[in-house]
Amino acid sequence: MRITPLDIRNHSFPRRVSGYDREEVDTFVRMLAEDYEATLRESQALRDRVNELELRIQELTASERLLQETLTTAQQLSSDLKETAMKEAELMISEAEIQGEKVLDAAHRRAARLAEDIREMKHLRVRLAAAIRSTIETHLGLLDSLAEGGPAEDPELERRIAVLGHRPRERKASEEP
Repeated sequence: MRITPLDIRNHSFPRRVSGYDREEVDTFVRMLAEDYEATLRESQALRDRVNELELRIQELTASERLLQETLTTAQQLSSDLKETAMKEAELMISEAEIQGEKVLDAAHRRAARLAEDIREMKHLRVRLAAAIRSTIETHLGLLDSLAEGGPAEDPELERRIAVLGHRPRERKASEEP
């Protein structure tokens, strides 16, 4: 059974002839009841404070757990984002390399076509120069034979001259048949 401060104040001791001084005992009991009451109030206040702190600890523990889970989630998300970014970067690099290879290949093909065109033009220039040289030599031969005043001894030249001599003359618009 628990004694309350009221129990202490209301407790009475039996009287005896040669007993304790009643006033002294009452004063002592009153002081004891006040101290006991203060101790009980303090004890109750401490219990209340302990309960508050235990609730706060539970709240903080829950918050800490939530923060740890959030941190773990954030770290995982960060790791996933880094991995995704790395994959995207590798993909972009790969695509850029492929595109670069295509451009380089197209440039090589174009350079090869241009080189082939240049070779064909050089061959054409050589053939054209040979044809012009042959034509010039033929004309020089004709000039030489005309300058000598005699008939040309070249049968081909004779044939050409004969063909030119037998052509019908073109009529002018003013001449009518």
